[in-house]
This record gives sequence, structure tokens and C-alpha cells, in this order.
Amino acid sequence: MTRIAEIEIIEDRTTASRCDEGFLRLKRLRARNRRTDGSESTEYPIDLIDRPTLDAVAVCLWARGPRGVEVLTRGGLRPAAYFRRGKVTVLPEREYLLVEELVAGVLEPGELGFDALRRRGADEVREEAGLEVDPGQLDPLGAPFFMLPGIASEKIHLLAGEVPRGSGPAAWPAPETGDGSPLEEGAELRWRPLAEAVEACERGEIEDAKTEIALRRLAARLGERLRRATSEDEPSSDRSGARRGIP
Repeated sequence: MTRIAEIEIIEDRTTASRCDEGFLRLKRLRARNRRTDGSESTEYPIDLIDRPTLDAVAVCLWARGPRGVEVLTRGGLRPAAYFRRGKVTVLPEREYLLVEELVAGVLEPGELGFDALRRRGADEVREEAGLEVDPGQLDPLGAPFFMLPGIASEKIHLLAGEVPRGSGPAAWPAPETGDGSPLEEGAELRWRPLAEAVEACERGEIEDAKTEIALRRLAARLGERLRRATSEDEPSSDRSGARRGIP
């Protein structure tokens, strides 16, 4: 397994680059509000982060494992988190190298509709986790949402799917082929019990917002399924007694 020690900056191209090139596009606009009474506000600047496709998908894979319901996470290189080191932060914090989150990726140009969303999710699972998933097994996990609506146009779509846990280890190296980027190097996959994963979010061990949202939504969904199954398994007399407060 490849292990990464650090990310070395070879060149800072910020001042020589245009705002409208690269993976992310920075739009610098001047705007004003047009009010319903016909009046207008003063002009003000707006900075927006955009890219050719506006949507991304994150996939919450879960399995029935030896420790109950388990979820799959992936720790990967995240330069934006890595380069917080050495900067002033409101509270002391650890230095980041790998950030633990769900398998996720950006939609490609031309990928439209729910079926395309499912296929993209399955492709990301194959690339980032080395697992084959039928796109039809991936279901929406609640409504999509913005992460930074004040500056970024990206919307995250959550999908969830049950997969076989198998008898493999709880943690193992992720495939490094992926999309061919060096950012795939050194990634780690991990099965976590669902309750433990939610607690890891609360402790600050998992610090990715989309991952915490997905884990909590999955816990709520599976909890509701369990309640329904328990209710359906109870004899009708037991259920009516419970409603009357009879033990």
C-alpha cells in the first residue's frame, strides 16, 4: 500500500491563472437587488464558486455485519483540509492528511436524470472502493442539499444501498487506480458500525458534513424499518393492549 507523508507544492499558479479556468471556476460579479416595489438596492460584489456540472453524488453503502449494521467510509487526501496547517484557526486543531467521508463524486457533463445519478454513484463506488454495485440498488437518502449556498452552487445528492459485508477485515487499502489521479493514493476503506460512525461525527473524528447527514438519515430510516417490522410481528391483541397502556 502506498502511504503519503505530505503534499508538496511545486508551483503556485494563482496570480497567473484566470478565474474561469481549472476544475473550479470563480465568478466575480457586481449585482443589485430589484425589489417588488420597483426600487433597486445599491450595487454589491458577489463571488461564486462554480464548475461545468453543478451536482455531485455521495453513496452511503451499508451492510449487515458481525457488529450489526455497518457503513463504509473512505479516508482520502483532501488538499483544502491539508493546507489549513500553519494558518490561524479559531480553535486549536489537528493537522489533516486523510479525511474520512463517504464515497462521492461529481456528475459528468451530459449525465442527467435519476438513472444517470444512480449510474454515477455506482461508478464512484467501483473507482473509489473497488466494489461492484447494481445502480438499481441505490436509492435516494432524502432530498439533495447545498453545502455552502453563500458561495458554491454545488448540490449534493445522497444515495444509499445495502451490499454484502463479506468476511474481510474492517479496514483495508482502497484501490489506487480510481480515476488515475495521484489524489487517489494512500486512501483507506473502513467498515464502521453505524452507531459508532455517528458518534465519530459528534467527537470530531469524522468531520465531513455530507457524511454525517447521510449517516443520521440512514440511522433514522433503518430505525423506522425496525419499528415497522416489530409492529407487524406483534399480535393485534398485543398492539391494542399497548395502545391502552396495558403491559
